[in-house]
Amino acid sequence: MGDAQFQLPVGMHLFERGWLSSNNILFVSDTGTALVDSGYVRHAPQTLALVQHALQGQSLDLLVNTHLHSDHCGGNALLQQTYACKTLIPSADMPLVERWDETQLSFDGTGQECPRFTADLGLQEGQLLQLGHLSWQVLGAPGHDPHSVVLYCAQEGLLISADALWENGFGVIFPELEGESGFAEQAAILQLIEELDIRLVIPGHGAAFTDKQAAIDRARSRLDYLAADTKRNARNAIKVLIAFMLLDKREITVSQLSHYLTSVRMMRIAVEQLAVPATTLLPQLIQELIKAGAARLEGERLLST
Repeated sequence: MGDAQFQLPVGMHLFERGWLSSNNILFVSDTGTALVDSGYVRHAPQTLALVQHALQGQSLDLLVNTHLHSDHCGGNALLQQTYACKTLIPSADMPLVERWDETQLSFDGTGQECPRFTADLGLQEGQLLQLGHLSWQVLGAPGHDPHSVVLYCAQEGLLISADALWENGFGVIFPELEGESGFAEQAAILQLIEELDIRLVIPGHGAAFTDKQAAIDRARSRLDYLAADTKRNARNAIKVLIAFMLLDKREITVSQLSHYLTSVRMMRIAVEQLAVPATTLLPQLIQELIKAGAARLEGERLLST
């Protein structure tokens, strides 16, 4: 990245990953090392290799999770096995991790995997976190996940936005599927981000970007569309969960997918909200995924593209 706006401070490294794993941000300095988010379990060996290569023999001191969806914390266990790193997670998730409640942690509910890990301290909204040579403010960012946080460095005009803001959207608003508020919270975090002085946004997925306002405008348009009819959010959630499964498993049979729609809790809830029989809905979803370029159908097998 030659443009000065895209330059990261010395010792700060961005590992841009695919959509199965979140981006990872590594900080290396003489005061310590830290990693923000660890990707999905399927990519954990690759995550470890990236970290080891960048650390060049140094240890990893700190691991920070912006939220506990499997694509952001699936590499935690392997990193903890390799390094004696202290792990920080959103404070509201501490009891869930301590008793390892996979249902409340969303892993069972989304049909995804996450090896058990431990956490040392909870991230509190408003606290200052030292990563590398920089001070980062922890900001609550509910919407996509009720306990999610983003990290803001005022000194450098940097925002680690997790799934609260991507260049073209944001993460699925899962709370709305379960009858809880999420659209209003997503609108609030977009408003907060708009008010911050930011030169570079580092999202949870996709490339870093500088045009914050254009991204916010697109996100608001998307949010208005989803909030106008909650069935749109439900349909989007199902397709995102299927697309994630395809990225993970590479292929799923139509009969397996039919089973997932009734057995995976978040999918089942979304199907119920749509009030369309699964036998009618499934062919529609498959065609929409194919049209979006996320899948192709070969006989009874749906394959990731």
